[in-house]
Amino acid sequence: MTDTLQTLVLGGGCFWCTESVYVQVRGVEDVESGYCNGKLPNPNYEMVCTGQSGYCEVVKLVFDPAQVSTRELLEIFFVIHDPTTLNRQGNDTGTQYRSGIYFTTPEQEQVAKDVLAELSTSGHYSSPVVTEVLPLKDYAAAEDYHQDFFARNPNQGYCMAVAAPKVAKFRKTFARLQKQ
Repeated sequence: MTDTLQTLVLGGGCFWCTESVYVQVRGVEDVESGYCNGKLPNPNYEMVCTGQSGYCEVVKLVFDPAQVSTRELLEIFFVIHDPTTLNRQGNDTGTQYRSGIYFTTPEQEQVAKDVLAELSTSGHYSSPVVTEVLPLKDYAAAEDYHQDFFARNPNQGYCMAVAAPKVAKFRKTFARLQKQ
C-alpha cells in the first residue's frame, strides 16, 4: 500500500448496490455509503429520499492508486449502472439516484472527462450519457444501517434482485480487479 491513498465518490443509483461491488475491488481500502452535493445541512435518509435535498446517494471510495487506477474504478462504474437514465436507476427514481462522479483531485476530473468523451463517441450506449462530473462537496456518511447492507442482508429481496446481479457482472467482467 502506498502512503497516498485517494478518495473518489460515485453516484450510481442505490448505494447498497454500488457498495456491494466496490468492497470487492483490489486496491479499494474503504467503501462508505453516503450523500453528497446537496443543498441542506445534515442530510439523512428520509430527507434525501424526498428528492428535494439535492443530495445524491453515493459511495465514497478510498483507494490505493498503485493497485487500482481512477480509470479502472470508472470502467467498473460504467458497467454496473446505467449512465443514460437521468435521475433513475431501474425502479429507483429521483434526483438522489442520479449518475455522478464527484472528484477530489484535478487528475480524477480529467480522467472522468476523458472516459465520458470516449463513451460518448463509442456507440456503446443507444442514449446519451448523463453522468455529471463535479467536485465533491457536502459529503456526509449515511446512517450505520446502510453500511455493508448487502453483506449483512444478502437474502433481502432488493439485494437479491438488484445488487447480486451487479456483483455477478463485476466478477465476470473484472475478475482481474477482484480482491483475492
